[in-house]
Amino acid sequence: MRNLKDKILESLTSILPIGLIVLVLSATITPMDPGNMLLFLLGFVFLVIGMSLFNMGAEMSMQPLGTKIGSTIASSGKIWIIAFVSFIIGIAVTVSEPDLQILAEQVFEGNKANQWLLILTVSIGVGIFLLIALLRIVFGVSLNLILIVFYVTAFVISFFLPESFRPLAFDSGGVTTGPMTVPFIMSIGAGVSSARVRNGGRNDSFGITALCSIGPIISVLVYGLAAKVSFSDVEHSVALESIDTTRESVWAFCKMLPDYAKEVAIALLPIAVFTVFFQLLARAFSKTQLIRIGIGVIYTFVGLAIFLTGANVGFMPIGRNIGESLASIGGGYLLIPIGMLLGYFIVKAEPAVYVLNRLVEEMSAGAISGKTTGLGLSIGVAVALGLSAIRILTGISIMYILIPGYVIALTLCFFVPKIFVGIAFDSGGVASGTMMSGFVLPLAIGACTTLGGDVMTDAYGCVAFVAMAPIISIQVLGLIYSIKSKHRKHSFINKNETFVEYTVERRGDGEKKAKQ
Repeated sequence: MRNLKDKILESLTSILPIGLIVLVLSATITPMDPGNMLLFLLGFVFLVIGMSLFNMGAEMSMQPLGTKIGSTIASSGKIWIIAFVSFIIGIAVTVSEPDLQILAEQVFEGNKANQWLLILTVSIGVGIFLLIALLRIVFGVSLNLILIVFYVTAFVISFFLPESFRPLAFDSGGVTTGPMTVPFIMSIGAGVSSARVRNGGRNDSFGITALCSIGPIISVLVYGLAAKVSFSDVEHSVALESIDTTRESVWAFCKMLPDYAKEVAIALLPIAVFTVFFQLLARAFSKTQLIRIGIGVIYTFVGLAIFLTGANVGFMPIGRNIGESLASIGGGYLLIPIGMLLGYFIVKAEPAVYVLNRLVEEMSAGAISGKTTGLGLSIGVAVALGLSAIRILTGISIMYILIPGYVIALTLCFFVPKIFVGIAFDSGGVASGTMMSGFVLPLAIGACTTLGGDVMTDAYGCVAFVAMAPIISIQVLGLIYSIKSKHRKHSFINKNETFVEYTVERRGDGEKKAKQ
């Protein structure tokens, strides 16, 4: 019970700044109806409770389960087992990732066939690249080399597609690594790394989420080339439905909670089935461990269902309203500072970010604190949303920002400690989660529609920026960390040399006096 109280306090601290910003905006420049305000407040409560339960559940179930699966398949020593299991897990976990479903619904509204085609395309991409990521750890292949090869491949393919398709492809890489996927695949990576401690040890634990973010980008780009998808007939309904009474607000949550609970149950089902088969074959867990994992799965299910309901029912329509209101004031230039302010705080409300920060502290034995990565993420996402606002206002191509950004990110790989490279690229994946697809993307769509821009070209792509900017900011922090570490080491050596010289001088003086 005490642990739950700590989680609730932690979640409240993370989400409270966002709530305060929205309340200030609603009282000043983006007014809203009382019913919609209650909708947002209820969403805020749902987010705090849901995030608290999810974090507890992830600690109890997803992380130990993923770690044990990773270490077991790596210890088998059979490459085909590692490849097959990782491919199946990648597809199973991703196919019902809530963030991916939100994106698919917003892109292909009312077209279930295209929605599922996009979801399956992304899932296959994750499956293939989870396989690549785990084999990279087993064979000790350089993460820098793989990142450069596949990002260059993605950008080359993108130039053969229309401008309207590129933002969707790069957004797909961001939303894939959400609250369902990240705890599982990162723990699998940690398990494989701990079992195969060759050529890297702890450093190889990171980078797995990064590679699973590239997979969907490439697979969606290939899908675009093959399917010749057109967005000329896609419409985005961004109008905020007026809710007049408190009863309507409460009913909106009651109506949607079962739907999101069903989505989360479907998402957890493949993991549960795989766990049963894994236990029957490997006998990896004791009875006590299985009970604990089962309780953790229940916490995860309830927490994620509540969290998604709060984000989509309470935050998504308010995000659209804020975007429309800001775009209608002074040419929309308020979008830049307010977007950056929201970006700085909103990343703290992502459930997957908590998982990453905890794993960073564990795998670095406390040398790199969660606060350090949290600061880098906040700065990176703030810059990303500022750039997104500029792109909505100017209509410049997404490639003018993504290409220089990734050139900088990939160049920094050669100047920062290896562990920071993996953490940085993983951070880009976890930062672009539920709050980005459920609050920031609707805000961008609302603003773009009000300004008369092309939603597919100008609004989409903000998630891609959120996935890119932390990669740079975390590596810059790693560079600073490296320089300070060398300075401390140099200072320590100098102090030791001074002490030795002083001791020798005193000893020499003493010998001279003794002779005299």
